[in-house]
Amino acid sequence: MTSTKCDDDKTCYFFIKSVDEVNKIHVYNMYTHPPGYEYAYFYYRSAMVQSWNKFCYQGGMIEARVQLPGVVTPESGNPDLAKGENSKVSATKYYPTWPGIWMMGNLGRAIFSASTNRMWPFSYDKCEPDLFNTTYQRISACNDNPGYDLNANQGRGAPEIDLLEGGGVAVSSSLQIGPGMPPEYRTVEVDSSTGDSSSCIYGSTCKTPGANLINVPTAVYEKRGHKSWYQGLRYGANNYCAPGADKKQDYVTISASLKAGVTKNACSTDICPASYDLGGDLGPIDGTGTARWGINSNGTCYPVFNAYTGSYLCDPDNTYYKCPSQRNESTPKSNAMGTFNYQMDAISANWPVHLGAYTDFLVYQLEWVTGKKGYVRWMLQGSPLFEVPSESIRDVPQNSNKTNPHKIMLEEPMYVIMNVAISSSWGATPPNPGKACRGDGSDAEVNKICDSFPLFMKIDYIRLYQDLGDDLDDDNYMQVGCDPGSHPTKKWIEAHIDEYQDDDNYHKEVAGKAFCTIDDDCTIGGDLGRTTLKTGKCVKSRCQCMYASSWGGPRCTTAISSSATTTTRTYTSTSSYGPPMGVSIGVAAFIIFTSVVSVVWSAKKEANFALELIKQLKTVEGMHPSPCEDAQLQVVRRPSDRRSNRRPADNYSQNFI
Repeated sequence: MTSTKCDDDKTCYFFIKSVDEVNKIHVYNMYTHPPGYEYAYFYYRSAMVQSWNKFCYQGGMIEARVQLPGVVTPESGNPDLAKGENSKVSATKYYPTWPGIWMMGNLGRAIFSASTNRMWPFSYDKCEPDLFNTTYQRISACNDNPGYDLNANQGRGAPEIDLLEGGGVAVSSSLQIGPGMPPEYRTVEVDSSTGDSSSCIYGSTCKTPGANLINVPTAVYEKRGHKSWYQGLRYGANNYCAPGADKKQDYVTISASLKAGVTKNACSTDICPASYDLGGDLGPIDGTGTARWGINSNGTCYPVFNAYTGSYLCDPDNTYYKCPSQRNESTPKSNAMGTFNYQMDAISANWPVHLGAYTDFLVYQLEWVTGKKGYVRWMLQGSPLFEVPSESIRDVPQNSNKTNPHKIMLEEPMYVIMNVAISSSWGATPPNPGKACRGDGSDAEVNKICDSFPLFMKIDYIRLYQDLGDDLDDDNYMQVGCDPGSHPTKKWIEAHIDEYQDDDNYHKEVAGKAFCTIDDDCTIGGDLGRTTLKTGKCVKSRCQCMYASSWGGPRCTTAISSSATTTTRTYTSTSSYGPPMGVSIGVAAFIIFTSVVSVVWSAKKEANFALELIKQLKTVEGMHPSPCEDAQLQVVRRPSDRRSNRRPADNYSQNFI
């Protein structure tokens, strides 16, 4: 389902393939009473690729050049094709998949729910038992001695950032954190007595006052006596879309409308910011000039506040009224897992895409800076689409009793995930949701869409850039690794390995396998790696580690000597970082030998130089000394200092990787 390919125009890429095929799979459902195995039908098959516990990072800009999967061949009959590359897509049924490129904290492994229960998506480092039940966060800041090499009194979790998620007519830029805000800081709940259904929020068709959007109408939310939801979020345009005159806005008009207060129960472009977020930032995008956050001055495609603001998470035995699947009091407990119930928050914007996202490669970028001055910013080919400043997460609205938990800017080491999903209930769905693609085969349009399978998400590259300067704040980490000292994960994972693997997916350490062209692509850097110690070699365009028990990583550059055994229940490891003793002794002996030779050579050279100096002094005997002679002699006696070519302490050419 994944491979690489080159098109006729010499564009080469990695791809994830999605096919329409029926599979009947025996799965274990922990949310049935009692929990047990059941058969489930899957009508499509795709893939997920992830770097869990292999490559993680904290802070930086990740950039991916991607073509999204869509039914866009000339034979498909997709009506959007006639409108041009810059037209906003509208024929939803021709974009049936849910592609994603996203990141999650290394303490949770995607799709392994045992590892994410009470981990996802916490970004909470407070001990406030009167405000939030500390047992619901598996690694709590209230724990003085958490063990597993974890840091004392540090709240941990597996938060999530989505570089891009979803397909159809819009892409979602989002992050997920927890614990979520209590109800009085959220959108007004739908009142079913009005005839509203819970899904009315997605089309802003709710009749319940205040149920469509935060702060709409203004008067409904002012009654709370405090602000609601996350403040100061920033939205920018997708200017690759063709503009429309009916979408254009100006700051003066919108500012006046907000000052007067919105009286309607839904937003429109003449009374609300283009984002439909009345608490969003409307300041200048670059600090000066006329372009402003939240104002669609060009009339192009614009991100809007996502009505989905998070889910309520519960264990299978929970009877709390907010749990989506409450256990009936008369049903015995399954005791499948520890008890928990908590709200998580999704801070996100949905931005309309143009046809070019499905017919060509676009560059998607995400800047993530940890710390109090940090932010998460989504961009399309260098233009900002959405931004969540750190202060929006840290400085949340409060009532007089301060019942809203203070979270922190996401800072867990995160790994990268790429996948394509197909769902019967999300914003993008295939034909005949919940059934085989063609149904009874009588719909000619549906048959053309199904004939277009397999569909491909194509990825030209994914790159990470980090600022490695020495002027960063202490909480601005900018580091690579899945087990950093600031946020350890290794021993926790090893002690709970059964939660991160199953019979089909064992935890396995793999050395080498990175793509390469020459041997130097697969060994440690510097003079030692080029001349003395070769840790790997390039074999058939893939790195092969020469000392797999000592040097690992994709390019054989990670020094680690270990022995490990894995079963479905246990993982035992004895590790020491660095080369094995034999290699260490060999390298040390070589260094000592070269050092001795260097000292002898330097002493001999110094003696010869002294003899030459005496001869020179004898030739000038009896002459009056020059006032500069002492200086000249000093310089002559220290030739090695003059010839030294020391590197500056800061090598700025390496500040970005």
